[in-house]
Amino acid sequence: MAKILIVDDEQDIADLVSYNLEKEGFDTIKAYDGADVLKIVKTQKPDLIILDLMLPHMNGLDICRAIRANPEIAHVPVIMLTAKGDEVDKIIGLEIGADDYITKPFSVKELIARVRTVLRRSQEREKPSVKDIFEYDGLTINYGSCAAKVSGRPVTLSPTELKLLFFLSRNPGRVYSRDQILDHVWGDDTFVTDRAVDVHVRRLRSQIEQDVENPRYILTVRGFGYKFAEIQ
Repeated sequence: MAKILIVDDEQDIADLVSYNLEKEGFDTIKAYDGADVLKIVKTQKPDLIILDLMLPHMNGLDICRAIRANPEIAHVPVIMLTAKGDEVDKIIGLEIGADDYITKPFSVKELIARVRTVLRRSQEREKPSVKDIFEYDGLTINYGSCAAKVSGRPVTLSPTELKLLFFLSRNPGRVYSRDQILDHVWGDDTFVTDRAVDVHVRRLRSQIEQDVENPRYILTVRGFGYKFAEIQ
């Protein structure tokens, strides 16, 4: 049974989300102050975090950055919950490692659907692979342990970034459109747009490429989509 941490300074909203998730069979933990979140994540080890953007003492963006920067908890999926409808906030959230976002006011059914989708993606990335180790030009990927290194240095990736890297690296040289990537990486999650592919590719490149303007692993094929470099 998945354990979900709900972080929102509006107690009524946290209680509403908690009540409906528990009706669906999830365990929930609630937090109302940004200053408490990192400690709770380390001690309670939730399987997913629903994180409000506007919080006292430490906002959601800073919390998400801190989670992704800590190898001990960097793997935990994050759904950003925000009252702001500005696309800039959503893009920033995705760029710093959030796996999805939903804007207030929201449908409880939609939120639960997104929770299930993000959890499924997180669980799928943990499945063992027939080929456990991939190496190319200084990049090492361990599919079994869900880890990646560049020139021997571990890199911290969100669950979605890992799944994107796994998918493209397992099919080197093959070009995929954004829609194809959405189908393979996000599955039947109809809430994610093709813009999310660009955001996660950019975030992934920032972690593994020495020069993001001239990438050597994840390549853009203009007019088509993306591919992993061809292996000679």
